[in-house]
Amino acid sequence: MTDFTHLDKEGRVRMVDVGDKKESKRVAVAMGSISMELQTLGRIMDEKVKKGNVLETARIAGVMAAKKTADLIPMCHPLNITHARIDFFPDKSLSKINIEAEVSLTGRTGVEMEALTAVSVAALTIYDMCKSYDKAMAISGIFLKSKSGGKSGTYMAETNGPVAK
Repeated sequence: MTDFTHLDKEGRVRMVDVGDKKESKRVAVAMGSISMELQTLGRIMDEKVKKGNVLETARIAGVMAAKKTADLIPMCHPLNITHARIDFFPDKSLSKINIEAEVSLTGRTGVEMEALTAVSVAALTIYDMCKSYDKAMAISGIFLKSKSGGKSGTYMAETNGPVAK
């Protein structure tokens, strides 16, 4: 088992010192989904939600969340993100919207948390904008699809979603 990097020798929580790490191009892709009633999905796709364009608002929220991750997750380093992309993939057959976020930078620490946060906040924004139509919407399956760069190299998820263990 790997030692916990966020604990000092006395077991106190600390932010990891990345000052001596080499800079490299780092990219992370995360995914998740939000399920809803088919009628709600139709309203979103037809831009008939009274609060406005749901997916474009969620896209902006996801980008903003990626940039603010260090303000939300205590041990995350503030990062100078150079790219953030949020895409939506509606699935009418399963009455859900799949969300994908890609975040990148050249730096000393990865952007996995930023990509995961972007997906989460994009999904929460969809929920917020549509809750008056469908309170039973469910956010699920948020996972790291891939990451590259840094000492640990490349990671690719073995599946297209979380696996129950």
